[in-house]
Amino acid sequence: MRRRRLVGLLVALAVVVGAGAFAFVAASGVSGSAMATADAYLAAWQRSDITSMERMVADPPKDFTDRHLAFAEQFRVNALTLRAGALKATGEETAELPFTGTRQLTGMGPWGFAGTLRLAVREGAWKVLWGPETLHPALKDGGALALEEIEVSGVELVTRSGATFPHDSAAEPYLDELKERLGETNTGWAIRAAARGAKPRTLVVYQPPPARQVRVTLSRPVQAAAARALDGVVREAAIVAIKASTGEILAVADRLGQKAAFQRFFPPGSTFKVVTSAGLLKAGLSASSGVACPSSFTIPNGRTFKNASESVTASSLAGAFAVSCNTTFVEQAVTRLGATRLDEVAKEWGFGRRVLPTGVGGLCGAIDPTTNPDRVGENAIGQGSVRASPLCMATLAAAVGSGTWRAPRLVTAKAARKLDGAPPAEIALDQRVAGELRTMMRQVVADGTAKGAGLGADVAGKTGTAEVGDGPPHAWFVGYRGDLAFCVFVKHGGSGAKVALPIAASFLGAL
Repeated sequence: MRRRRLVGLLVALAVVVGAGAFAFVAASGVSGSAMATADAYLAAWQRSDITSMERMVADPPKDFTDRHLAFAEQFRVNALTLRAGALKATGEETAELPFTGTRQLTGMGPWGFAGTLRLAVREGAWKVLWGPETLHPALKDGGALALEEIEVSGVELVTRSGATFPHDSAAEPYLDELKERLGETNTGWAIRAAARGAKPRTLVVYQPPPARQVRVTLSRPVQAAAARALDGVVREAAIVAIKASTGEILAVADRLGQKAAFQRFFPPGSTFKVVTSAGLLKAGLSASSGVACPSSFTIPNGRTFKNASESVTASSLAGAFAVSCNTTFVEQAVTRLGATRLDEVAKEWGFGRRVLPTGVGGLCGAIDPTTNPDRVGENAIGQGSVRASPLCMATLAAAVGSGTWRAPRLVTAKAARKLDGAPPAEIALDQRVAGELRTMMRQVVADGTAKGAGLGADVAGKTGTAEVGDGPPHAWFVGYRGDLAFCVFVKHGGSGAKVALPIAASFLGAL
């Protein structure tokens, strides 16, 4: 008996609630819901049922149908997929529905967009408040969209193994220039949007498959290691890596801008002591030759040079090189080489060459002729008139490692010759000099300024800290491991040992 009463009570309650709901709809005079209208509109739009769409729009423009047909024709739309977001009430009788869409364009591909469907109650029903921005947000307030034919490269560049390049490789400016130099083009398309009174901006670019694939000398793992080693480096920096036995550029991660790793000169600081040492070795010294490393040295009738630290001591040329004793190299260069001989040695190592035929150009370094002993002393330690690109210093390290100075290149030798002209002749180094330099560069890592950096016993190198007048010093580290030669440069980074060296360790550790 109680159960029958309970069931009867529930039925009666349902009837009351239902009647109340009906009364609410009837009283408000609004049938349906915002979401139902939005769903119906998007479904009709997706199947290109413009007539049904127009019936759901409040006060549609007279050219409603023509606008939709013209848009589809202009952008070659052959299919449309729409996805509704979460409806948001913006008032008692207004709402908004965010949505995303993808248009498939014939001969091009997908074109994604996001928009908002505005809805309101009009004449007792939920209607769409249509505007041009419903078609695409860029059309709001008189904005315009255009599909334009563009010229794109007909070449796809890949790494030496045929692989694609790592994401954010920091080699993009060099690859873009190489594509331009190769000169093969295809026709592509770009969709551009322009707000009223503003410059157009590109939304998406479509380009056909490249006519041919071109391999460059860059190695995907080496390029990736170089790019990631620069992640988090606050200062502008670059890493250039070269296969020492061939001159092929294995990586160029350039975050200096304007292809500065190949094109701009910077004072190389103590990394230039490799060149100065080569001159001293050719003049008769050896790595074990006894030399002085005073805390200061004054050129006769000239300026006084000091070491970076008063604690720097050395008794041999290799020891002075390892701890980067400035006074040793100033004294020895002034007394044994003089201006003319130091200039000649620098030219043997690529300084003074106007263009390096990499395929995208490049400069090595320069040293101004001088008869001033003070300037000779400055030049001997990589200051004064000496300047070099990171590419040049990587090439220098490669010459020590292989025993031969070779012009670096980013493409095949044949392609580099076609793009940049004939390369300078290879220069075989005096084998005794090259061997002594290798010994000295290994000592830098074993007992000198690079000690304890975790580089490994098979790495040889030289740190450099170059004083400049417009800010903190530039930080350098050049070296080689096996057939891989490299240069790390940090503009205004400070100490080479403290800043460039850890980056080099990170780079090598990733290989």
